[in-house]
Amino acid sequence: MGDSGDNTKRGLWNQKFVQKGEIMKKVITYGTFDLFHQGHYNIIKRAKELGDYLIVGVTSESYDIERGKLNVQDSLLKRIENVRSTGLADEIIIEEYQGQKVNDIIKYDIDILVIGSDWKGKFDYLKNYCEVRYLPRTKNISSTQIRDQGTIYRVGVVAENDQDGGIVEETRYVSGIHVESVFAQEQQTAEKFCEKYELNSCETDYEKFLSGVDIVYVRCGLKHRVDYIERAIEQGKYVISDSPLTLDPDTLKRLFYKARQQGVVLVEKLMLVYLRAFNQLVWLTHGDMIGKVLSVNCSISQDDFEGGKSFYETVVHAICAILKILGKGCVEVTSNAVKNDEGKYVYDVITMKYPDALGTIEIGSTLDMENELVILGTKGRVTIPNDWWNTGYFEAKVEGSEFLKRFSFNFEGNGFRYLLQELLIMISDKRTECTRLFYEESEAIVDILRAITGKQ
Repeated sequence: MGDSGDNTKRGLWNQKFVQKGEIMKKVITYGTFDLFHQGHYNIIKRAKELGDYLIVGVTSESYDIERGKLNVQDSLLKRIENVRSTGLADEIIIEEYQGQKVNDIIKYDIDILVIGSDWKGKFDYLKNYCEVRYLPRTKNISSTQIRDQGTIYRVGVVAENDQDGGIVEETRYVSGIHVESVFAQEQQTAEKFCEKYELNSCETDYEKFLSGVDIVYVRCGLKHRVDYIERAIEQGKYVISDSPLTLDPDTLKRLFYKARQQGVVLVEKLMLVYLRAFNQLVWLTHGDMIGKVLSVNCSISQDDFEGGKSFYETVVHAICAILKILGKGCVEVTSNAVKNDEGKYVYDVITMKYPDALGTIEIGSTLDMENELVILGTKGRVTIPNDWWNTGYFEAKVEGSEFLKRFSFNFEGNGFRYLLQELLIMISDKRTECTRLFYEESEAIVDILRAITGKQ
């Protein structure tokens, strides 16, 4: 699909340049262009400046769904019209399927493909067909007018190193959110993070940092985590934090109380509870698919979990999974920690005893462990293989059937986009409590972590 009169326009351009004895340089770029903003305009304008004829590909609704793009708010027709209204596109086409770029480059005899630098390296394979240009990420796209309309929220990251936890890349797939700033105590760390992810600003002054963002992602150790969360809430910011938020029940209660008082949302980065596959699994096990659940066994390696997280940040996901399946009625927690000659923790088997069921967590570091979640019931079992905390798939062996039932759900990226999507829904609905992980469940997680700590 192209603009009306596209063929005529293309013919006139070719005729014009042939007559002058010159070669026309054709450029193509692609995007969803949802909630059209300055960043979209900038990339189209800069693409136009690289050649004589610009083709803009706008993604279809079905293709956005296929590639995991969430929360697209504008219709395809509106997105096309927004691109058209810039007056920069000589031709507009629709991108409808994976691999279309190669066909378009050949079909339209493209000289340059223009893509944002946040996709750097992802389209290098197309250099066999044309020149590929990665343009720098547009900074500070959230103009006052757009923010006042409540369509785009500015995100800031509290960091201790140059790792973003995947949030910058994942926001590419969620309309209405944009990472713009970083805070770190050390200037060098802030500058390194800012340069790496092409952000608008880096700060070592936390109050100044808070004044320029709407959502704060607290990605730092437990030592400073509560302070950053609390100060952000007091400034009326929505907060995402690595989990656990704290190991103190009274502090946890205070944080959630302040969030409700300020009318903002505080969510833990426990991506498992935002995944459709896991929620379906919980629903099916509660619905008697495998009978009465007797056991939930989680095996998890710290080294495989997000590149090696702390003990607390790793085990909390297994605790969450057991709580979601067996509930909050755990009556006893035991830990059997094994340490090496240097006194460093390397392995543990944790049991969560219920009146009529048992939850078991096998967790290790620098060990060749097989990550797996297995649920045993009186009528069968359910298994999530490999990185079960980040999955779109599980399988069930049900009594009376000789075949495995396989359940597969759409899952893209590292799962962060599903949390971000839910956060935007909560903001839109003016909710101050996350219904995917209730306060009482966060409280239970802290109680279990404290029980483990007291026995190690």
